[in-house]
Amino acid sequence: MAVSVTDPVKQRVTAHWDKRAAHFDTDFGHSIATAAERAAWDRILDAVVPAGPLDALDIGCGTGFLSLEMAARGHRVTGVDLATSMLATARRKAREQGRAIRFEEADAESLPFAAHSFDLAISRHVLWTLPHPEAAVDEWIRVLRPGGRLVIIDGAQYDADTAPRQTENARTSGEYAGITEQLPFFNGRPHSEIEALLRVRNLIDIGADPLHDLIAAQAERSRAEGREPRRRNRYAVWGNIPH
Repeated sequence: MAVSVTDPVKQRVTAHWDKRAAHFDTDFGHSIATAAERAAWDRILDAVVPAGPLDALDIGCGTGFLSLEMAARGHRVTGVDLATSMLATARRKAREQGRAIRFEEADAESLPFAAHSFDLAISRHVLWTLPHPEAAVDEWIRVLRPGGRLVIIDGAQYDADTAPRQTENARTSGEYAGITEQLPFFNGRPHSEIEALLRVRNLIDIGADPLHDLIAAQAERSRAEGREPRRRNRYAVWGNIPH
């Protein structure tokens, strides 16, 4: 069922990612292209995703990167996004890989699922795109079962000097022009602030990982492709719902 998006900020955000869908996977950093990147992502997912199989929710799934990685590990995956073109690409990739993943058009700030529906909720670089990021975190926690885990993969303070080239940079796009003041996390947040968000919401066993191996692998890939290596601060933060 199509989702009616009436918020003008969300309409512009969605329009940007719909436009990007055709080449999103070939933009730098959105897929795995080297053995070092493969090793980094395997370590990261082994560290942050509990043993399963789990009912897993990929929030802001885009073209399905995390959904496909989790399905390959045996989890029962649902991916949600507002950008229908992104979802179409994700569904095609799942079919090609023989993965039974449910992809749904849905708002990350208002999920169409009952409370306690999932064992795991995970997002990658989503919070900065949301008009109400803290309310979104509340919503992500709502759909988790007791003992479930929330994982947020994100980036620290945005720095234009280390950003990708403009053709790959959402923050400099026409769609985002004029709405940045309405996106509270637009410029990123340090991992300590994300940890604090989870702590005040009574999550337990909170942890963080600076993803140094992924950052190094992407810098190595940049050099190999003749690009200027641009080091981007990344992290994963997670916390568990008390039983």
